[in-house]
Amino acid sequence: MLKIAVPNKGSLSETAAQMLAEAGYNGRRDPRELVIQDPKNDVEFFYLRPRDIATYVGSGALDVGITGRDLLLDSESPAVEVAELNFGESTFRFAGPGGAFDSLEQLQGRRVATSYPGLVGAFLAESNVTATLVKLDGAVESAVRLGVADAVADVVSTGSTLRKAGLEIFGPVILQSTAVLISSVSLTSGSLGEGAQTPGALTLLRRLQGVLLARQYVLMDYDVPRIHLDAASALTPGIESPTISPLADPDWVAVRAMVPRLETNLIMDALWEVGARAILVSPIHAVRM
Repeated sequence: MLKIAVPNKGSLSETAAQMLAEAGYNGRRDPRELVIQDPKNDVEFFYLRPRDIATYVGSGALDVGITGRDLLLDSESPAVEVAELNFGESTFRFAGPGGAFDSLEQLQGRRVATSYPGLVGAFLAESNVTATLVKLDGAVESAVRLGVADAVADVVSTGSTLRKAGLEIFGPVILQSTAVLISSVSLTSGSLGEGAQTPGALTLLRRLQGVLLARQYVLMDYDVPRIHLDAASALTPGIESPTISPLADPDWVAVRAMVPRLETNLIMDALWEVGARAILVSPIHAVRM
């Protein structure tokens, strides 16, 4: 039975649970439950603190898990990233008092407050900058004002929180993070796509990739005169090629193809201009490519 770690709370929790449900798995209904079995899919879910997931997976206690790339790197766990899941995006930056810092090198010998000492420490080491890290569990933007740090390293969205604290962003981006599927090194040879030994791991990966693809595409059906088929097909090439079927009227054909969701209306407009009619769009709930 595949053992899967899932965030039990926080910004990753709800979307991870929704994604697993769309992939056909049966998770918990009561947020107080910590362990749930899904016998039909031969998996067992363990609902854990997002920060702890990489540690459990890296130790081999659990097979795979969903967590943030930032948490994986900060944990210094031997677990490996298998796939991006395209949610929970965040950006990590340095910030300090207005005008105090212009470059990363100016942090040499200074104090930096952060909730991610492993992540930030590794970045500074790679940049040949030595600084004292002050570990805080949250609200790091107050560290400078309270005198416990000279600068901070934290998640930045719009930067408004930092500006309210009298701080401004400087230096390079530390990390662009997103939710990821991770696996124990002891269970793979680098990725689930290369030598995975855990039953169900590849199935999980394919299902999650299918959900991601289904969210990016819709299914478009339309009728078009044969004389305009080439022009219409160029607008809807599909993944391999469009499906073309004859109609009762020999001068017309029916076409079906997957098209990018965000381009749906633009493609419909273009199809209408080349003579397509009865243009229909349907959502895709699951995909296997």
